[in-house]
Order: sequence, then C-alpha cells, then structure tokens
Amino acid sequence: MSILIGIYTLLCGILILFLVLPFLTVLFSFLGKEQVSTKKIKKEFDFGCIITAYKNAEISKPLIESLLKQPYKNFHIYLVADECDLSNFDVEHPKLTVFRPDPSLRLKAKSIIHAMENYVRDHEYTIVFDADNLAHPDFLNEINLYCNNGHRAIQGQRTAKNLDTIYACADSIGEFYKNYIERYAPYLIGSSSVISGSGMAVETNLYWDYLRSPAIEQGKHQWKKMLQEDKILQNFLLNLNEKIVYAWNAIVYDEKVVDAAQVETQRSRWLFSYFQNLPNSTGFILKGIKNFSFNQFFFGLMTASLPLFILLFVSVIMAAIGIFLTPTVSILLIGALIVFSFTILWTLYLSNVPKAIWEALWGLPLFVLSQIKGLLKMGNPNKNFKHSEHTRTVSIDEVLKK
Repeated sequence: MSILIGIYTLLCGILILFLVLPFLTVLFSFLGKEQVSTKKIKKEFDFGCIITAYKNAEISKPLIESLLKQPYKNFHIYLVADECDLSNFDVEHPKLTVFRPDPSLRLKAKSIIHAMENYVRDHEYTIVFDADNLAHPDFLNEINLYCNNGHRAIQGQRTAKNLDTIYACADSIGEFYKNYIERYAPYLIGSSSVISGSGMAVETNLYWDYLRSPAIEQGKHQWKKMLQEDKILQNFLLNLNEKIVYAWNAIVYDEKVVDAAQVETQRSRWLFSYFQNLPNSTGFILKGIKNFSFNQFFFGLMTASLPLFILLFVSVIMAAIGIFLTPTVSILLIGALIVFSFTILWTLYLSNVPKAIWEALWGLPLFVLSQIKGLLKMGNPNKNFKHSEHTRTVSIDEVLKK
C-alpha cells in the first residue's frame, strides 16, 4: 500500500506542477518586458511570403489582398497551389507568383521548399501562411520591428477570423489561452514562444538549414505520420538554443473549426503529433539542465504539458481516487485544479477577448467530447487524418469591422 501511495503521490505531484505552472508563468511575465525597441528600426527587410494551399486556391484570395494592402512594400508573395483548380483564379499582381506543382506535393514542407527554390530574388526573411489566413494591415511592419532588433525567429499572434459557431468560439478559447501561456508569457520571461504553424517569420538562411535537416528529409517519406512541420521547426531552433520571440501585435487571422466533425479531424492529428513529439519535449528539459539554458528547459516544460482536456480529465479522476487513498494529496490536487481554472479565465481577461468568447464558455463540454473522439482516432494516421477544409471567405476589412 505504501508503494501504491508513493506512486500516486508522484503522479499527482506532476499533475499539480502542470496545473500551477501556467499561473506562475503569467505571474512572472509581469516582471518581464518586450525585447524590441522602435529606435532600432533602420531598414525594411525583404520578406518572402509563402502561402500553402491544398485543393482550394480560392480561399487564399482574401489573404493575398490583405498582404497587398499592407503599407509595408518590401515583400513578394508566393502561392503554392497544390492540386488546386486555377481555372477561375484571376488574381494577378507584380508582387505575386503562383505555382501549380506537377506532380503534386501533398506535404506542406514540400510546398515551402518548392516556393523557396523558385524565389524571384534572395529574401532576407521567409514568412509562412496557411491559405485561410488573413494578415492585419500592420502585420509586416510589426514583423519588421522584430527583425530590426536582431531576432531571427518570430511568431505572430494567430487569432480567430470567425466566431460564428459554438465550436469556433471554443476553439478560440484554447488558442487565446495558448497564445498567452505558451507564447507571450514565456517570451517575456526569457524563453521561447511555441510556434503556431502559420504567421511565423524566420531568417531565410536559418529556414533553409531547417528544411535540409534530417527530420524533414525523413518526414517526406512518412506521409501523414510525419511530425507536424511547426514542431520540427521549433525543435530545430531550440536545439540551436535559438529564441523564438512572440510579436503580440503582428496579428494573423485564422479560420477556426465550425463543427464537431472538424474538431475530431483536426485534434486527432494534433494529439498524435503531441505524443509523437513528447520525447523531444522531455529532451529539452534535460538539455536545459545540462546546458544551464532556461530557454531550452522552460520550452521543454511548456511543450511537455498534457493537452488541456487530458490534463483536466486525468486530474479530476486522480483527485477522486485520492479521497479514498490519501485525502491530503487529493485536496492539494483539487486546489491546483481551481488555480488552473482561474488561470484560463485570467488569460482570457488579459487577452481582452470578444464578448462571444465569454458567452461560449458553456459549450466547452461539447468541444471536449469531440476531442475525446479525436483521441480515439489517432491510432491510424493514414486512414483518419484528413486535410481540414476551409470555407469562410471573408476580407480583412470585414474582419476588422467586427
């Protein structure tokens, strides 16, 4: 029995750590500061803006329009339209180059490589977008600010462009939370932001080193079992002990899931990638200790933390068991759950989320149920992982009016 209680106490200790860590991260972030200065802006860096589209090039038109409307001028747009019907694609501009790869690529990393191999000139930074994104009018100016301050890897703030269903709002709650806990706060206290998957800018030579890394080469042959490109990129950068900074005001709007089926499809892929990447996350904790690198150590903690719904579900079950096994530990775990719940609401408040987000809190159980179904589907990636279809075609002007 004593061995059982010891194992239980150890597991609860780990859960308590990950439940309380977000609160402490936000608290200490108030002591941090932005690592940029407007006084250092001396040039307009040359940006190569890559848009990866798969089977739907039409959804990228508003994004292209939002980039062409930017007051920033030193950039070029590359649309990689993989397996897309371009018969009705009528967007033309000197700053736009459209590729239709033949044979098809069917992999985001391959699309990025295709664009970079065909750059019209040598760009100093490469910025990656998903086709459903929209760029805020000041996006490129904000990214340029960080480039002028010597940062080589910059993640913009990705936020919702649609809050039209309860699932979209619930999806946004998770993103607002992660933007603050896993990106903004770690950056402020001297660690690295977790990469979102789009809206990030990386120095082009550094990006090429990543694309030529063994993990990308292996991934090309793994099809849907490939570790997500954003995780490979952040692992590559952290292995170099490079800091990924977070540009809070460099806003990219992203389409959120609109129904339960999309949640299952998307989350099954994300959950598979989380468990697939877990050895890398725990590895950074150990590397951080070995190298005396707070950047690597704290990044490892952030990326090792269980997905929210799993962390909450397991903690509630363990707290219930503890009532009969060791009540003191159970009470501590319940206290940590309360702190964690408060932290979620606190980050939403600090993020100044729209009213629709607060009104959608009741729908979180529906979202969690769909995530659980997604968890059950992650065992067969090649069968169950499907491309997320995007349908919300809105302009940047329409989003800003809202």
